[in-house]
Amino acid sequence: MMISEDQLDNYRVESTLLRVIRDVNPANDVRGIVVAWDDDSVLIRKKNRRVVKLARSYVYQPYEEARPPEFMLPREPAEPYAERDED
Repeated sequence: MMISEDQLDNYRVESTLLRVIRDVNPANDVRGIVVAWDDDSVLIRKKNRRVVKLARSYVYQPYEEARPPEFMLPREPAEPYAERDED
């Protein structure tokens, strides 16, 4: 589901700092402010003033909000090392 024109305009007017979630790895998130958009893409200005062009199909949310759990890497339970019997 693509982000709506109204929502993008609201983020742009209020200069809302956004998190753009591209996949389950939080290191791949883009943080910035909406500059412009068209039918397929959104321009985001990052803190270092670089502008990136991203697909509108990504998840856009205010940065203050917690990252949704469905977009987090799976956490495997830590298991103690199995002791070997070396007789």
